[in-house]
This record gives sequence, structure tokens and C-alpha cells, in this order.
Amino acid sequence: MTSNVSSNIPVISATGLFTPNQNITNEELVKSFNHYVDKFNTENADDIAAGTTEALTHSSVEFIEKASGIKARNVLDKDNILNPDIMSPLFPERPDEELSILAEIGVKAAKQALDNAGRDVSDVDAILCACSNMQRAYPAIAVEIQDALGMEDGFGFDMNVACSSATFGIQTAADYIRSGNAKSVLVVSPEITSAHLNWRDRDSHFIFGDVATAVLVESKTIAPDNHWEILGTKLKTKFSNNIRNNFGFLNRTSPETRDDPDKLFVQEGRKVFKEVVPMVATMIGEHAKHLNIDPTKLRRLWLHQANAGMNRLIAQRVLGHEANADESPTVLDSYANTSSAGSIIAFHRHNADLAVNDLGLICSFGAGYSAGSVFVRKS
Repeated sequence: MTSNVSSNIPVISATGLFTPNQNITNEELVKSFNHYVDKFNTENADDIAAGTTEALTHSSVEFIEKASGIKARNVLDKDNILNPDIMSPLFPERPDEELSILAEIGVKAAKQALDNAGRDVSDVDAILCACSNMQRAYPAIAVEIQDALGMEDGFGFDMNVACSSATFGIQTAADYIRSGNAKSVLVVSPEITSAHLNWRDRDSHFIFGDVATAVLVESKTIAPDNHWEILGTKLKTKFSNNIRNNFGFLNRTSPETRDDPDKLFVQEGRKVFKEVVPMVATMIGEHAKHLNIDPTKLRRLWLHQANAGMNRLIAQRVLGHEANADESPTVLDSYANTSSAGSIIAFHRHNADLAVNDLGLICSFGAGYSAGSVFVRKS
């Protein structure tokens, strides 16, 4: 594909969102978790008394909401997550000829984005599946989504930068547009985070929810009238073990852990809070300065939905004052942390009211550490 590179301004034409219809409230979650705790402590009473096993502690609604701001989450398998004897989603294995569950929810979000833009899949040049945890290593989930959508030409590939996957995908898509290598790119972020969460860990059992989002990034020359011009993108990574998931195919080769199923999400929450907030706020400030944007004039921030306290501090440092709900909307309370999809959900649900030329920022941050900022202007 050849074109005039100077005219290839990338824009967000539309977004899509798939939300599972099963919802878990904090009250339901706490009841299940505390039932498990009581059973564990009873069954291990002798060892606890002898000091060889540590007793587990109850969770509470107050603890969860104070620690995170989360009140509920959507999941794909509520019953088994809340079953104290299982406490994990259970998904029957599908034959290779059947659409995978990750691709299935990704397709739903992608179709909505295409419909919202009035775009046919035949117009799309590439599909990027950008999310935290891929269902498999290969074939790529993106290529499976491509096939399920009926997209015969073009290409797709998977990318994982944990909670920043969507913004990294948006920059990748924007770069394709700028270079003239594509005119229309779908960035799809299916997040089945319930499957990598340890629902028996008091410090994290409330954090995640399931969802899928899609962002259609296109050349302004073909975009619908109602779109968002991408003014600039910036990515940053810095290695840290403070958020980690060790699950992978090499687990089966380790004599120490090959039979250990507990290769799930872990984090040092306080360290993450202390280190990520200044890193992200500084990155946004530097990026805004590079683009000659006064960050205090931003109309809206669509921040990563991981922790209400982190968002409050980052928004305050960027805007110069404590942000209200209109300036920095949250979906964390009802969706919980949906990893890479969080900032996209916020954008999807809270952008229609902005006026032409209003400036906004989509920003993600998470494991890696990784962070991505996307400055946009309503057109």
C-alpha cells in the first residue's frame, strides 16, 4: 500500500465493548471467601495451633473498597468462582475446530467497533490482539479473530505488555497508519482475568474482572465524521518483579514446580503504588510538553482502572488539582481491574459528551512496569 505519508493522520474511529452478563458483588465475593477461610482454618486447626500453618484471615467489603475502590466485577463463570470448593472459573476445553473463548469475546467487541464506525471487515488491513494473558502461544488469537470475522486479506498478530497492551497496540496501529502500511487497524483486547487470579488470596481476590474491548484506528482520510485524532503516543517500560505471573509452558519442565498449579497473579501492591504513580505522572508531563499541550487544559483523562487511589494521585499531578468524576471518570467500581481493557472501557463509555477540539488522554500502566499515553482531540 502506497500513499502520501503526510496525509496519514491516525484517528480513533470507534470502539467496541463486550461485557459478560454475570456479575459478582463484593458482598457475594466476601461470603464465598470467608466460607473458604473458615473451612481451611477448621481443617488445619491442629497445625495452626502448633504454629506450623498460618491461619487465614477473613476478607470484608470495607477492606476491599478501601483498598481498591472496587464494588463489583463481571465474569464469565460466576458459579464456580463463588463455589468455596472450586474458586476458579471452569471452561470446558473446546476442540481445535471450535472458536476459542478468548477469540469469541474479542470478536464480539470487534464487531461492535466496526458497526459503530459503519465499517465492513473487508476494509480492515490488520488485527492486533493486545492483552495480558493469551489463551495459547499459537496460532495467534489475532489470526483466529481475523478468520472468525471473515477478513480474507491483511494480517494479525498477538502482543502482550500486560495492562498497557491496548495503548501499546494503539501506538503500533497508529504507526502503521502514519507509515502508509495500513489504513484501518483493529486493536482487540479480550481479558479473561478471572482465570489468572488466585481467588483464595485475601490481598488480591477482589481485583479482576472479565471483559473485551476493541479500538478501530484508521487514517483520517477514511474515518467517519465523529472521530478522535491521535495527536501523539508515548510508551515506557522499566523492569520490575512487583507485578508478576509465572505461568507458562516452561513450568512443566521445572522439577520444583511442574506439579504446582498455583502460577497465578501476584503483586507487591504498596511498592507498585509508590513507584508507578510518579513514573506515570512524569511520563504524561514530558509527553504533553513534547506535544506543546498544557496538561492542565485536558478536558478528560481516561486512566487505567486498577486502583482508585492511584488514579486520583496521577490525575491530580497532571491537572494540577484533584480531578472530579467528569474530568477523570471511573469504571473501576463496577468493572474492577480489567487489565489492558480498563482505560478503553472508560473511553468507550465516557467520550460522547465532549465537544469538537476538546483534548483528552488515554493512559495505561501496569506490570513490566509498562505505561502508555495517547493524547487525542475530538474532531
